[in-house]
Amino acid sequence: MMMSPSPQQPHAPAVDCNDCPHLPRLRAKRCHPNDACIQVKSGRRIDRFLRNNPDLARHYKHDDFWETRAIAARYISQAELYELINDPDETVRRVIASRLPPEDLSPFLEDSDREVRITVADRLPSNKVEALVQDDDYMVRTLVARRMPKGRLFRMIYDKDELVRKAVAERLPEPSLPLMADDPEVEIRRSVVQRLPEDALYLMIQDSDWVVRYYVAERVPEDLLPRLLEDEEEDVREMVKSRLEKDN
Repeated sequence: MMMSPSPQQPHAPAVDCNDCPHLPRLRAKRCHPNDACIQVKSGRRIDRFLRNNPDLARHYKHDDFWETRAIAARYISQAELYELINDPDETVRRVIASRLPPEDLSPFLEDSDREVRITVADRLPSNKVEALVQDDDYMVRTLVARRMPKGRLFRMIYDKDELVRKAVAERLPEPSLPLMADDPEVEIRRSVVQRLPEDALYLMIQDSDWVVRYYVAERVPEDLLPRLLEDEEEDVREMVKSRLEKDN
């Protein structure tokens, strides 16, 4: 039984269903070469086939075609996933990393593929994610900064990437925030100054960015307000004056 492309799918390759070990599945309408077929090198059709026949996935977990293995990995039992931990294809490993229990993800901590490590950073228990704090990829470290216990975030205060430090500044406990008051990136300092305790705002009273100084002027203790009366930015001066007038 040679199945040819249908008019709706003119580019679908012809498949000889007579040579397929799953011919009974065709008769049972659980597969079709132009829609759900394990023989065709088409991710969509392979996925439809295994979705209809998940019991067959285990027979394709070591297939020569990487995409077949990656799709089979979605349907095999969790116990069988461990066989594919060292698969040569990163797409397969990503699927495995997304399905293994979080406590068993340590083999992927130094995976060569960033997306695998991003998956790991997103799924590890929060008290274990610190293992990736020095990862080479900034997106991995950003996820770490968003998930690791706040009390450990001080390790990332001086990260080389702005996005990572921004995530740190948003979660860092207040007592440690003064350590980021002189961050080289203005957007991070603007984030810091809005969370900084009032008694530490003096650290940013001479910041080079007028928006930072404006935030300082909004909350700094009154006895420090005169230091901003002659600020070069009018909005800052107006904020100082309005506070002084209100208090008087």
